Amino acid sequence: MTANTKYKDSVFSLLFSDPDLLRELYCALEGVDLPEDIPVTINTLQNVLFMDKINDISFEIGGKLIVLLEHQSTVNPNLPLRLLLYIARLYEKTINKKKLYSRELMRILFPVIIVLYNGKEELPDYITLKLSDMFVDPTSLGISADNPALELTVKVININHGRNAEIAKKSTTLAGYSAFVAKVREFEDAGMERAEAIKQAVKYCRDHDILKEFMEKNSSEVFNMLLNEWNWDDALAVRFEEGRGKGVEEEKEGIARNALAKGLPLELIHDLTGLDIKTIARLQPGI
Repeated sequence: MTANTKYKDSVFSLLFSDPDLLRELYCALEGVDLPEDIPVTINTLQNVLFMDKINDISFEIGGKLIVLLEHQSTVNPNLPLRLLLYIARLYEKTINKKKLYSRELMRILFPVIIVLYNGKEELPDYITLKLSDMFVDPTSLGISADNPALELTVKVININHGRNAEIAKKSTTLAGYSAFVAKVREFEDAGMERAEAIKQAVKYCRDHDILKEFMEKNSSEVFNMLLNEWNWDDALAVRFEEGRGKGVEEEKEGIARNALAKGLPLELIHDLTGLDIKTIARLQPGI
């Protein structure tokens, strides 16, 4: 299955595409102060897919740190492995490979890996996920599980509106983003269709000076990105609800029926399943 490129962009990535805002965000998340003249270089890899979505943002700070930043509406225990694979590719792209065989010790950027969570499920302000939690237990072979040869630690921070107030205070942009998402959900919970809820949330933010300049400049992009992003999240959820133990075609059709029942667009279902539009259309109820 392949993902249509228009479903890859996110409001979060667009909002934090400015190096100065990334510096502010990093300082807020890590509780540090960095001079404003320290350079920030965005180095997000293009077309590196995980779960049919690209990594959100990766960037370097002052030639010392490499920061991998993910924005998630769901958190699963496999994140450390996914992010290990991504950061390995990132190092591969940014190092001088010829020096790998040199007698001189290479110096590589210090890694920081953070996941920002703003889903609906309740989650503490902070949790930590470790790659070692995914390893099978080798003790039955008489081998100690202590001090594994490989480790990766992911800090997960809950950025939902009203959580982690100190971070929100230090990054008004992140606070505004969280308030915007909360307002969309509030309008949805009040009975609005998702598209209308997004439109009204954009208007609310512009009227109440929440990311006002960003919303005025990018209102149409924000609407399309968030609608597609959330629809895609719903579609992925459908995919994992369906198909266990079924044949490939039967699984695809089951996913398509579920997605149709949830009102997802035909084009998105095509991207999710690989079925052609005519086949999907025939699977609609009453046809």
